[in-house]
Amino acid sequence: MEKNTILVVDDEKDIRELIEIYLINEGLKVITACDGIDALEKLKNNNIDLIILDIMMPKLDGMRTCLKIREEKKLPIIMLSAKTEDCDKILGLNVGADDYVTKPFNPLELTARVKSQLRRCFNFNEVKEDDEDEIIIDGLSINRGSREVFVEGIFVRLTPLEFSILETLALNRGRVMSTEQIYNNVWKEPFNNADNTVAVHIRNIREKIEINPKEPKYIKVVWGVGYKIEK
Repeated sequence: MEKNTILVVDDEKDIRELIEIYLINEGLKVITACDGIDALEKLKNNNIDLIILDIMMPKLDGMRTCLKIREEKKLPIIMLSAKTEDCDKILGLNVGADDYVTKPFNPLELTARVKSQLRRCFNFNEVKEDDEDEIIIDGLSINRGSREVFVEGIFVRLTPLEFSILETLALNRGRVMSTEQIYNNVWKEPFNNADNTVAVHIRNIREKIEINPKEPKYIKVVWGVGYKIEK
């Protein structure tokens, strides 16, 4: 079986080498880059399955690099940052990251998050051969086999996590799901008060699929309870 390839982007050589050792020990292939420009070049010339992306880098920082990547790619992105403020985490998620890990980090935890993102992405990308591949909700089309979303026939590019959240809500349409339920279904790890994380991803999804995100047609908020897509 071909190994999954991880692109590790950090301007600190010691951190790149540390992450590389742990990922290789898990049977993963690793390519490294020292800044955003180097990362975009490596991404262009290699088949990358997941990116670990530091925020604070010279030449092209992680935020701008993430935005560039999201113009064309849907692969999972885990951001690394020495900043621990919620606003920094929210900004990272807003520009398209799927997960956010603060420095100093536990290499075993980072490795577990990498494996979780890969498992989620590739499990959902398996071709399904049943009649439930496509979910259609009043102009919103969600293809579970190809992991593609269309609104009124127009393709909408979602990140892997955004797709998984939308799919979860669509599969439970008519039912209100709390942020904890959404997190447990999608992230499949302890919730740990991750309300902001879920809320940011929901807001990003709405910006992409709703004609007027302030008056959403698809994803509704049930204040104090959670979110739902109506039948």
